[in-house]
Amino acid sequence: MTKTPDFAAAFDEHLRDEFELHDAAATMTTMSDNPHLYHLPTMAGGNGRDEIFRFYRDHFVTKWPKDTSTTHISRTIGEDQLVDELVMHFTHDTPIDALLPGIAPTGKPVALPVVVVVKFQNGKVAHEHIYWDQACLLVQIGLLDRSDLPVTGAEQAQNLLDGRYATNELLERL
Repeated sequence: MTKTPDFAAAFDEHLRDEFELHDAAATMTTMSDNPHLYHLPTMAGGNGRDEIFRFYRDHFVTKWPKDTSTTHISRTIGEDQLVDELVMHFTHDTPIDALLPGIAPTGKPVALPVVVVVKFQNGKVAHEHIYWDQACLLVQIGLLDRSDLPVTGAEQAQNLLDGRYATNELLERL
């Protein structure tokens, strides 16, 4: 009987290499022969090992604020994929190329809901598709005025963390 790869352990190693060790080369050891990485809101990432390594080295694993932490909301594991729902917490005190390309640090605290869809091939990460609400992030760092827009800020994350969920606050404007 063939043993099913432990996708959770494989992805946890990948995350450790990125966010604890800040080691692009170690992160690449967790990836398949021809991976791709796509941060949807900013269209950042890479196709193939060389592009992804350069992205990780120059724009991702070494570009996080020191106080970055995550709170896992849920993890779903399928036949060849894993989906993590989490909230990232950090202070925007350093440039964060992958999320905010070209934006100078604002010093503002951020709580950002993120969804990561990970496909595996032979027990290694074959792709990551990473989603977040860019308007939510821009509101929190002070670059988007939400007063006339149907967007929210850190309360998205707070609702996930405290279980309030749908508050219909934006509907109250009607």
